[in-house]
Amino acid sequence: MKFCKKYQEYMQGQQKQLPAVDFKKLKKILKKCRKDFESHQDHDGQSCPHHCPLCDGTFFPSLVKEMSAVVGCFNKRAQKLLELHLASGFRKYFMWFQGRLQKDHAALIQEGKDLVTYALINAIAVRKILKKYDKIHYSKQGQAFKSKAQSMHIEILQSPWLCELMAFHINLRETKVKSSKAPALFEGCSLTFDDDKPSLSCELFDSIKLDIDLTCSICLDTVFDPVSLTCGHIFCYMCACSAASVTIVDGLKAAKPKEKCPLCRKTGVYEGALHLEELNILLSRSFHKYWEQRLQTERIERIRQVKEHWESQCRAFMGV
Repeated sequence: MKFCKKYQEYMQGQQKQLPAVDFKKLKKILKKCRKDFESHQDHDGQSCPHHCPLCDGTFFPSLVKEMSAVVGCFNKRAQKLLELHLASGFRKYFMWFQGRLQKDHAALIQEGKDLVTYALINAIAVRKILKKYDKIHYSKQGQAFKSKAQSMHIEILQSPWLCELMAFHINLRETKVKSSKAPALFEGCSLTFDDDKPSLSCELFDSIKLDIDLTCSICLDTVFDPVSLTCGHIFCYMCACSAASVTIVDGLKAAKPKEKCPLCRKTGVYEGALHLEELNILLSRSFHKYWEQRLQTERIERIRQVKEHWESQCRAFMGV
């Protein structure tokens, strides 16, 4: 079965109508573009014109809109799922009162599996349609668009919520559902080590493999209290605060828009940073001794920063 038909059947089989890449429509645009391209005699037949009016005005805008909708839907659903798993205390009872905590762990895993499948099949659809674009236009603009999509935060495999779902799966697998026959969320998903450096590794279908480095590029140690910037890079929370020139009291939302990511040098990446709570749980269980040492070190630093903050506030209040 061709992917286009398989993709359409998958999306039509969903209980709820979800945003999707209109694979069939995009193929029609490329088909029309190819006919127009071949009908012009001023091209040598070996390369695409630098600007293709049909693709620039229809194909890429449509793809950007659809990818944005898919990523937005995935992030929102993943956030709700993980909120259910992480709920505790008064928040847990409040969610139970709202009727949101009626699912058992097996149901949570199945919902996570559905989310992952949704993300991956849309990632494959984007990859295939861009490959077809390059084949028709004899160009590499489709591959170049991938970099643009990452900078626009619409590449679904770069979503921090996918990282959270991977950690969520391992956390459940090692706790309450370890002895049950609950469906696997990821096949071959694990916390791996390469030269004592940890990473989340996952073998996915259609030759897709995810490897997420869990070493903070600032302190060069395993990420502690991990946070993902909007560019997708993961750091320790305190390291990210230091890079953003803010204190832990003010938080990353107080970072100025001009502050850059230490790795990719993009600006405006701190305000929408996401705390990776599932990953934090996974790492604290996997590196218990290291975690205790970092807790002690960070507690001292946090107390120092809080003390300095309130001393400066008092001096400002007193006019000193």
